[in-house]
Amino acid sequence: MRTRDCLEGDAVKFPLVPDFYFESIHAIDLARLRARGVRLLLADLDNTLVPYGVHTPTQPVRAWKQALDQAGITLFLLSNSRKPGRAQRFAEALGIPYEGHAGKPKVGGFQRAMARMGAAPEETAIVGDQIFTDIWGGNRAGVLTLLVHPIQFGTVFRGLRYGLETPFRAGAGKGSGL
Repeated sequence: MRTRDCLEGDAVKFPLVPDFYFESIHAIDLARLRARGVRLLLADLDNTLVPYGVHTPTQPVRAWKQALDQAGITLFLLSNSRKPGRAQRFAEALGIPYEGHAGKPKVGGFQRAMARMGAAPEETAIVGDQIFTDIWGGNRAGVLTLLVHPIQFGTVFRGLRYGLETPFRAGAGKGSGL
């Protein structure tokens, strides 16, 4: 269930349910995203843009970033990566602003990114592969949440986490509804 009724009758979004679910970043309709008023797209790095261990932007990611630019949407890397310099090197290679050690799902990283870019929550979206960091944090920060299928699972732990997230993915709008 995406929402629950409050005592006053207003609908409140359940914090672990994404607004939309896509197979990958490339399935997001950027023109529709911009038409919703989004001008800042915060993006997770690992397993969202590239697989774990890939240190530089791939050609498809570079093309996607160029398509975002053409749509009038600024890409901002918001990563929890604890590997020294990983987020910085990746963002600089792509020519985008970033925040490493963002602390998702805490809202501070989201707020700092929006403040840096002069964007309000209603002008911002987050795209990521994890319910318990990207989506929960994005919902807490009041931004549009876009979940993507993880690029790869890699470990048993990641596969188990994906299984635990299944009910929340099921409540998301399908990507074509964006």
